[in-house]
Amino acid sequence: MIAVREEREGDRQEIRRVNEAAFGQPAEADLVEALRAHSAVTVSLVAEVDGQIVGHILFSPVSIAGDRGSLKIAGLAPMAVLPSHQRRGIGSLLVKQGLEDCRRIGIPAVVVLGHPDYYPRFGFRRGSSWGLRCEFDAPDEAFMAIELTPNALSGRSGVIKYHDAFKGV
Repeated sequence: MIAVREEREGDRQEIRRVNEAAFGQPAEADLVEALRAHSAVTVSLVAEVDGQIVGHILFSPVSIAGDRGSLKIAGLAPMAVLPSHQRRGIGSLLVKQGLEDCRRIGIPAVVVLGHPDYYPRFGFRRGSSWGLRCEFDAPDEAFMAIELTPNALSGRSGVIKYHDAFKGV
């Protein structure tokens, strides 16, 4: 049985372990710690199997800088599942619950820089279809967005600005 819950203070080492194992490097784990250090966490969830943390997802504040001013939304990054537990639906549960939690707290939209074959199943589509651009060099098909509030991105073209913590990792 898979349980998804909010991150707790005592989960930090396990979350680091999951991110390092999933990505094969410390950069994503370092990003999680940098975002925490800057109080830039909107939603952070873990997935447990038999009481062991096997997955993690984090959403942080980002904004659209465009002609109509700035709009605060959320960015999904990172999402990690232990290699031994991948392809069991754990990542999907984390994404679905994370998006629902963002919607519940009033986040109008979410962006992700991720695999173009994975995220569309949750409703993400190319950010460029709204006129959105990532501030980082990213392939168009990998930079995606989803509206959590209907028409939240209509007429909101511009550059997505990430928290400074992303630039330091």
